[in-house]
Amino acid sequence: MGSKYTKRYSAEYRRDAIALVRSSGRTVTEVARELGVSPESLRNWVRRGQADRGEGAPGELTSAEREELKRLRRQNREQQQTIEILKKATAFFVKENDR
Repeated sequence: MGSKYTKRYSAEYRRDAIALVRSSGRTVTEVARELGVSPESLRNWVRRGQADRGEGAPGELTSAEREELKRLRRQNREQQQTIEILKKATAFFVKENDR
């Protein structure tokens, strides 16, 4: 199981770590060990950096697209909740009118 605490790294730190991987010719694991970062985290940062530069796998989302998708899903969830509330309110008022 993962830990309860997730360490956050700044965008600048991530950018520098990605640049180090690309320019050093060393493996992601070696660079991660040197920086004290999880190899899987650094691997994900590198993969996302490639996608953002248009070098990712076909169909892979860029960071901007990923953020937009997250925003749209949140908006969709809120709208679905609003619709459910309005359906219940409509049913309530229809019952009240029938009395």
